[in-house]
Amino acid sequence: MAGHSIPHFQNDGGHRTIEIGVKEFMCVGASVPYDHPHVFLDMGDDNEKVCPYCSTLYRYNPALKATQTDPVGCTFTNQVAA
Repeated sequence: MAGHSIPHFQNDGGHRTIEIGVKEFMCVGASVPYDHPHVFLDMGDDNEKVCPYCSTLYRYNPALKATQTDPVGCTFTNQVAA
């Protein structure tokens, strides 16, 4: 869908579980150079999904916005040089 942005999440802190406010997202692992292939994950009807690369358990929390995480700081932002 044009204009649709998929949130990206990272796990620099090595958390076992990260709560997120969306069911469709990308996991990037950790920050470069410790990232893994950016993989699209879809929870479907479930409320949890494990990343097949880094084994992070993502849990859906409807109280969170699309870019919020618990613990905080797990939203990936692309640091592209201008």
